[in-house]
Amino acid sequence: MIETGKTLDAGSALRVLLVATSYPADMDDWRGLFIRQLADSLDRRDDLRLLLWAPPGRRAAGIQDATTPEEARWLAKLMQSGGIAHALRNTPLRGGWAALILLRHLYRAYGRHADQLDLLHCNWLQTMLPAPRGLPVLVTVLGTDMRLLKLPLMPMLLRWRMRKRPVVICPNADWMTEPLRKLFGRVAAIQAVPFGIDARWFTLERRLEPDAPPCWLVVTRLTGGKLGPLFTWGEPLFNNPGRELHLFGPMQEKIALPPWVHYHGQATPAQLLQTWFPKAHGLISLSRHSEGRPQVMLEAMAAGLPIIASRLPAHTDLLAHERTGLLCSTPETFSDAVHRLEYLGKNRDIGAAARNWVRDNIGTWDDCAGRYVHLYRKITVETVA
Repeated sequence: MIETGKTLDAGSALRVLLVATSYPADMDDWRGLFIRQLADSLDRRDDLRLLLWAPPGRRAAGIQDATTPEEARWLAKLMQSGGIAHALRNTPLRGGWAALILLRHLYRAYGRHADQLDLLHCNWLQTMLPAPRGLPVLVTVLGTDMRLLKLPLMPMLLRWRMRKRPVVICPNADWMTEPLRKLFGRVAAIQAVPFGIDARWFTLERRLEPDAPPCWLVVTRLTGGKLGPLFTWGEPLFNNPGRELHLFGPMQEKIALPPWVHYHGQATPAQLLQTWFPKAHGLISLSRHSEGRPQVMLEAMAAGLPIIASRLPAHTDLLAHERTGLLCSTPETFSDAVHRLEYLGKNRDIGAAARNWVRDNIGTWDDCAGRYVHLYRKITVETVA
């Protein structure tokens, strides 16, 4: 049990500082898009006042920018270099130095704003390390966080910083709940909070052409872990004119692409929504990467687009095999899934079930904001169990 010791009026507007190291630079930028969508949905609430500490980019009118010009410039450079997690993964020494600079900037930012806050909402566990003592903290946890918790002494350091303050840790998928409870259950409440989905995806109408070659999509960052066995498993299926594989995403590692792959680089949500999702037979993810709950999969489900996915915890937590998607673990089961979903009746049934499930269990970004505000109230007014 974590006592807050606060007497905040339950009817007053909460003052929240939302902290993130990624944020889209413009309306076509895919990086950190979920942070902008979350911030915008929180800004639409009339029961809180939102400050945002994040890289520069369009803010909704009601959001107060919490960065200094120096911090904004540094965060913009961090985004351009691929972010902290990318640096830690590829150049650990440089990434570690960037992490230390980040903590210094956050320490100063928290010091500037602490007196006007009721709580911090931190995206990425490590951003709570400089948080002022006693200030309640809600932390959003993604799959990348789970990998960083394997760094030496990191869980112990985080537990130390969580002591004597109200903390709720919110993974964006249920599969992370138990590992986090084992690490932090004595000093924090653990409550999964799924992200929301832009309402536009729910209204998409798919138009499959019976005589056109089946069109399959992969939307991911191009790394070996994210692609998994896509090229070896996919070659027997897609190295022919009767079926197409279209790949979207930034090239973050040097990946040799087979000639039968149609690579388009980065795609904006608008391009996927208007051009590609309506005519695709499905979305494929054979990732072996530490995933949380991939947002593109939620959007595909909301659009009624069937998914074929590898048997990662993030995928098995999201998809009910044979009902809201198809899971595979071998080249044979992958091939079988592709062929089955090219029957239009099966395709429509799986897609409709997926859309119904995310509508009932995930909802929109406004639904997500409501889930977070409920927890904000708990850690500032009540007792978190």
